[in-house]
Amino acid sequence: MVYARAADVNVYVKRNFAPLEDRVRSIIAIESQVPNIVIAAKTNLSDVLPKPYVELAIQIAKGSADFLKKNLVAAIAELKDERIRAEFQESNRKAAAALTDYAAWLERDKLPKASPDFALGTEKFQRLLADTELVDLAPEKILEIGMVQLKAEQNSFAEAAKKIEPDKSPVEVFKQIQSEHPNPENLLTDIGKNLEQIRKYVTSHHLVTIPSEVRARVKETPQYRRATSFASMDTPGPFEKRATEAYYYVTPTESEWPEKQKEEWLTAFNYYTADIVSIHEAYPGHYVQFLRLNASPATKVEKIFGSYAFVEGWAHYCEQMTIDQGYGSTPTPSPTPKPSASPSPSATATPKPKPSPNTSPTPSVDNIKRAAKYRMAQADEAMLRLCRLCVSIKMHTQNMTVDEGTKFFQDNCYYEEKPARSEAMRGTFDPGYLNYTLGKLQILKLRDDYKAQEGENFSLQKFHNELLNHGMPPIRLLRELMLKDKSKWNDVL
Repeated sequence: MVYARAADVNVYVKRNFAPLEDRVRSIIAIESQVPNIVIAAKTNLSDVLPKPYVELAIQIAKGSADFLKKNLVAAIAELKDERIRAEFQESNRKAAAALTDYAAWLERDKLPKASPDFALGTEKFQRLLADTELVDLAPEKILEIGMVQLKAEQNSFAEAAKKIEPDKSPVEVFKQIQSEHPNPENLLTDIGKNLEQIRKYVTSHHLVTIPSEVRARVKETPQYRRATSFASMDTPGPFEKRATEAYYYVTPTESEWPEKQKEEWLTAFNYYTADIVSIHEAYPGHYVQFLRLNASPATKVEKIFGSYAFVEGWAHYCEQMTIDQGYGSTPTPSPTPKPSASPSPSATATPKPKPSPNTSPTPSVDNIKRAAKYRMAQADEAMLRLCRLCVSIKMHTQNMTVDEGTKFFQDNCYYEEKPARSEAMRGTFDPGYLNYTLGKLQILKLRDDYKAQEGENFSLQKFHNELLNHGMPPIRLLRELMLKDKSKWNDVL
């Protein structure tokens, strides 16, 4: 997979950090080495590779080649220097051909003899958590916690469903919610239209201080990244002063897809889930995290290196926290300056209309149902991340197969077979995808401990501002920075 990403040159065209001619020269320098990198791949890769790795590498290589031939050519269309253009056309052609050849080689030589064996094993898995996140807990203990939390979110999902259609199963109710989605042509517009309303809610309800008026731009995910991305936030480096654009990438449907496949893809972008995703990616999730990192007194080292659990845990934590604080509900006339710090996953507040911001002081039946739809969307995302935690541990320490992992996602977060298999496949090469939930749970624990310490001086805004002021370290280190009682530092969960 590393070799398949050899031509990741999107950074040179998505931000105007230098003259176009200089950026294209850099692209040429990278592309000129792609054929050599493919040769190195064929030389260095083991004779037998894990099948999930091979299958994903094929997708990435094909997507990268397509990006070079189409998107990249269009991105440099304004290049005036004909000599540089000619050099680019030659290097680009050779790089795309090399990646196409690499994908064909993987399909021909590696895929037929690929192995289903991918597991790290218990010892390596525990070392992974201890060395990267400073979490020194046995995998089976984390799994036990995860299973309890999964049951709680399933109950929250079911309770919300009863408020919408009490005579239908929760899965039937959510399928009905998923049918409320944009069409392919309006996907990006509809995703972006409520971003400002979410931002206003975050600021007016004192959830966190946003230190900049600059907004993120909603754009289509680049072609070469679509095999592994549904939606993502792409921010500039912490020291960038010129090309400061941030992109909220959304993966659209493909024109060649049959209508059934397009419909299935768009259900994941239903209006309620779309707002949860925007909370995760932008406000108050990743984009606010990036803005506060840049504005913080963190050192250069602290701004460069980050913890998977902290970065993704924060964004995932924001989904539940924002809904618990009333988003998707009719707000009270005067937002509470110090909101409650102990949300219940199944709690629902007075609803707020969607998608328009018009509100009524008295909740109607429609508003109650709307709030329940937001709760179901939030619980759905939480169940997915909890399933990731459980499947990651089971696959890498308890010999769970991809087929068994697929069924776990189908049974516990109610996914159809295709997306469930995709999630299980990701767990084979990204065991750290348990960190969405692991980070969220650590932040909730730290918040409870910080609230007990601060007493009447506690507020969510104060807690969140302080949490985001120290770079992106493992949450275990944040406990040392934020908690005075040393005896609590090791109690991460």
